Amino acid sequence: MNYQSIISEIHRQILQHDNEGEVASYIPELDQVDSEQFGVSLLTIDGESCQVGDSQQAFSIQSIVKVLILTMAYQKLGGQLWRRVGVEPSGTPFNSLGTLEYDGGIPRNPFSNAGALVVSDVLLDLYEDPRQALLDLMRAVSGDDTLCFNTSLAQSEKAAGFRNIALVNYLKSLGNINNAVDDVLDLYFDCCSVMVNCEQLARMFLFFANHGRSLDQNLQVLNTSQTKRINAIMLTCGFYDEAGDFAYQVGLPGKSGVGGGIVAVLPNAFSLAVWSPRLNQKGNSFRGLRFLEKFTTITGQSIF
Repeated sequence: MNYQSIISEIHRQILQHDNEGEVASYIPELDQVDSEQFGVSLLTIDGESCQVGDSQQAFSIQSIVKVLILTMAYQKLGGQLWRRVGVEPSGTPFNSLGTLEYDGGIPRNPFSNAGALVVSDVLLDLYEDPRQALLDLMRAVSGDDTLCFNTSLAQSEKAAGFRNIALVNYLKSLGNINNAVDDVLDLYFDCCSVMVNCEQLARMFLFFANHGRSLDQNLQVLNTSQTKRINAIMLTCGFYDEAGDFAYQVGLPGKSGVGGGIVAVLPNAFSLAVWSPRLNQKGNSFRGLRFLEKFTTITGQSIF
């Protein structure tokens, strides 16, 4: 299959139509991004690399990092992690407080903001330096030692992060946060601030398409069973309260972020990253979703 030709043609088609949605202006730093940028990168487990558009332009990873911090916690705790956070779709917006009291302080899944805050708390208990551990993982699986945090972006997000502040305090009151709330928030915002481009992101997630093994470093990040389970959570929970629609329209495990990035994987085949900053009402990239729907329709490749 000629992936380069396919992604170039889909990219061209999408650029011919209006770019709908808005950037995540509630985070001041993200409001400054050129909203017309649009990049795609596809990497196969056989080593093929395909790029189109603004695939080398750095952007904020935001909620996509939730998959990687989950990976770090799951590496250490295995199934014990699910005592602190569930694996069910929430059916609510990513920053909702609504179900926490009913669920006894256990977030429904690790890709909601509440779930990621609990996972951040877990990392503070498990790692002497969780920030460095995250960078070590990201650099190892991407093969790029230049990845780093964006301090000004993290500070910008914290200054406007009132709902996350409410969430972590609520979780603390319900007994599911062990560490100081400021420490948890600082780690979470730092993790979300890492700058990546499409090619780095696609390479970073390729181990989810390869039974948990990173190709660049030949590193077994997760075992096959753990990889299957995180892929399942990405499919059912990776797109906030639009996860069901994404599974129906696209049919790939994946994760989005309010920086406009989306990464999706087809096990035994490829990792595909798309970035376009304008978001729909659910917080997912408008162009990114359209691209992925067209891609799986044209290629006929999905997990179904």
